[in-house]
Amino acid sequence: MIGLIFGDTDFPKEILKTVKKRKIKYLIIDLSKSKKFKKDRKSYSVSIGQFGKIINILKENNCKKVLFAGKVNKPNFSKLKLDFKGIYYIPRIIKASKLGDAAILKEIIKILGQNKIKTENSLKFNPELSLKKGNYSKFKPNKQDQLDIKKAIKTLNSLREYNFSQGVVVRNKKVVSIEGKGGTKKMLEKSKSKKFRNHGVLVKYPKKKQDLRVDLPTIGFKTIKQTNTAGLKGVVVKSKQHVFLDKSKCINFANKNRMFITIK
Repeated sequence: MIGLIFGDTDFPKEILKTVKKRKIKYLIIDLSKSKKFKKDRKSYSVSIGQFGKIINILKENNCKKVLFAGKVNKPNFSKLKLDFKGIYYIPRIIKASKLGDAAILKEIIKILGQNKIKTENSLKFNPELSLKKGNYSKFKPNKQDQLDIKKAIKTLNSLREYNFSQGVVVRNKKVVSIEGKGGTKKMLEKSKSKKFRNHGVLVKYPKKKQDLRVDLPTIGFKTIKQTNTAGLKGVVVKSKQHVFLDKSKCINFANKNRMFITIK
């Protein structure tokens, strides 16, 4: 039995498909905003502050392993439903939240570990969703693009230890936008340019000090379309440290729109 701790994005749906196909026993701790898994009879809708309830559900179902997938937004601590264990653990979570989302997840993993519950890699059942190094589109980055990519990677590497940013847009060797709390979509909306159409790159890399079992940068068809709308020329992610959804659809779209998809 595996406990699937699911947030938002389409990645959890892909995991659930595989788990069902392989007839693996599972239960879902649904932390998504819209409670998107409520129709699944093995799903439990829980607040992130109800640690006692989460741990009891896992232990009662003999779940010694969990897997995190999907975006779990930083909660509003003043409105959080807390149980007894939640009251006990919440000061640690609040302290971690000041360092960023990656630190919150690390603290939750630590709490589960103290309760003898192991966290598995989120790609355990879907390793095919993380691509190896290479260029996956017909079009490749030219010299100018390579300079933009280099600048973007350097920018992400220079961010503070627990910064929540996983993405940056660079155009003509200038940083146009760094991912904020609004996520990749808002960053790309800010990066639109009519003057420099088909210039610039979106680079998504894991956060510094990130636990690579969870919260990996995710790219899907929406991201590729938004990148194109922003007038950018391509997308770069780090080999084996990302989740890539709708691969064929993304590659076809990139080829039609003269974009590149590169894995570094």
